[in-house]
Amino acid sequence: MDEALLRSLTPSVLGILVRRGADFAAAEDAVQDALVEAVRVWPADPPREPKGWLVTVAWRRFLDATRADAARRRREDLLDEEPAPGPAPAVDDTLQLYFLCAHPSLTPSSAVALTLRAVGGLTTRQIAHAYLVPEATMAQRISRAKRTVSGVRFDQPGDVATVLRVLYLVFNEGYSGDLDLAAEAIRLTRQLAAAIDHPEVAGLLALMLLHHARRAARTAPDGRLVPLTEQDRGRWDTESIAEGVQILQAALARDRLGEFQAQAAIAALHADAPTAEETDWVQIVEWYDELTRLTDSPVVRLNRAVAVGEADGPRAGLAALKALDESLPRHTAVAAYLHERDGDLATAARLYAEAAQKAPNLAERDHLTRQAARLNARRCR
Repeated sequence: MDEALLRSLTPSVLGILVRRGADFAAAEDAVQDALVEAVRVWPADPPREPKGWLVTVAWRRFLDATRADAARRRREDLLDEEPAPGPAPAVDDTLQLYFLCAHPSLTPSSAVALTLRAVGGLTTRQIAHAYLVPEATMAQRISRAKRTVSGVRFDQPGDVATVLRVLYLVFNEGYSGDLDLAAEAIRLTRQLAAAIDHPEVAGLLALMLLHHARRAARTAPDGRLVPLTEQDRGRWDTESIAEGVQILQAALARDRLGEFQAQAAIAALHADAPTAEETDWVQIVEWYDELTRLTDSPVVRLNRAVAVGEADGPRAGLAALKALDESLPRHTAVAAYLHERDGDLATAARLYAEAAQKAPNLAERDHLTRQAARLNARRCR
């Protein structure tokens, strides 16, 4: 069973059902039923046209569900609308579906959560982690969003800012290695940039390209996480870096700064440094100041503390860190790094071990555990 194929076809099939008149919640349930049927049937009898098969089965599931609740006249009308089996149109509906999910009847946060779950393929746990909220809270938010849009006609697509937020979060999950979604997020953002002349769309595309350019160097052959300062910069994709910088420069020239442009500027400064030691940390701090002004995000302030520690020394970084909530994800890891830079190996080793217990994924946990072991070994010499 090709699970990647099923995942790639799901947004398009869902979009076709929505355009044919299904409300979003019913369409999502019908597509899920079709996927279950595909898992059961395809290994023994694979279809010649997978997308057409899924559309036909999903639409039938939708009609079956509607038939149980609708009047006889409506049931007959819906039966007449059933599509004939065969190949479905080769149209990529994913980006359109992103806009449809960003419906005006939803708050931006609910629209993002619903789209990540229904279109992006992320789990509720992953979405909750991205939003820094408990999984139960996010599950309730997604359920409320489904109830809100149930029965709503999707003829009022949402705004660009919400769609950009969704694409950014999908990219981040793919870039983390948990799901292979980064390339798909870049593809959709390219489509959006081609369709909309918007500096923040360009800024997001530049940011994705600059981060993705370093992906090959982020892990060792054994799967070990390689920090930015230790990466082999010869493995970075220079063509993607050049394209990202060019797109960013054109966006910044329009003098309509947004958070994605600011983040891309920070990524460009890292990409421009021939070595880690030559990184322009002073300028990076200045961009983090701009980003803090734009977002006031605790995650941005945490990253800024690291940059301050590099530009002005670890004690300055620790002073900036004190102003932040210690429960913030990766706060303990940052504290460990800054204490190590300050020469306090005992505290750093203890904090690395604590951070490992809180790590959001296995690769990061193993990295932090090795850092703690490395410092403990140095202290015993």
